Amino acid sequence: MQQAPSSHLPITSHGTLLRGRIAYSQFQQGYRTGLEPILMAAAVPARHNQHVLEVGCGAGAGLLCLMHRVADLHGTGIEKDSETADLARANLLANKQEQATVLTASFPEGVPQDMRFDHCMTNPPWHAPSSTASPEPRRDLARRMGMHTLPLWIKGAATILRHKGSLTLALPTALTDRAIAELAARGFGGVTLYPFWPKADREARILLVQARLGVKSPARVLSGLVLHEADGAFTPQARDVLENGTPLPGL
Repeated sequence: MQQAPSSHLPITSHGTLLRGRIAYSQFQQGYRTGLEPILMAAAVPARHNQHVLEVGCGAGAGLLCLMHRVADLHGTGIEKDSETADLARANLLANKQEQATVLTASFPEGVPQDMRFDHCMTNPPWHAPSSTASPEPRRDLARRMGMHTLPLWIKGAATILRHKGSLTLALPTALTDRAIAELAARGFGGVTLYPFWPKADREARILLVQARLGVKSPARVLSGLVLHEADGAFTPQARDVLENGTPLPGL
């Protein structure tokens, strides 16, 4: 059962995701949602009536996009910042996703011990803990990674996923080797790398790392997705994902 959001939230701006298919509000000050949650949601191999957890769900963009694509999905988000968690609840209710739940807590200790999930997804903070802190606390929480955030979240995912459940991470390419090592240490296999190319002739800067708990399949590197044409416009394949909510091609 969805918890009612607080009526006392900071000033928000109101927009949409997936070309108007999803109503979406976010705070005017602080962290602003990028492409990564939408791309990540397009990769999760969820099916009807399965249970999905998003760690660090923010205002709920990833959950909203995935639950729009997969009907009758049981979605749960966990978000440490209480006001951001309230905004995620408000966004889910605005899109009639009353069956979704947002927990206000840290991960993994904030997930009840009896909860198990078929899939887990997360777009963790990317900036190094030694980087300059943002003067806006909410933005700093969303952008600057703690010293042990990535290994802690991968370890936590291993405790809440069912056997062969999937974990999808949206990461900068610089964290690829660290993520693969942590996944192997926690019993994940079948690692799949899905890069996003800014343009056809540019080096990838972000990618998805997806793995399954308790499997031993070899790793794969897929062709990925080119996001922009030479003139900066989105490619047709990228538009299909970002505007129509289709699954990522080739995954």
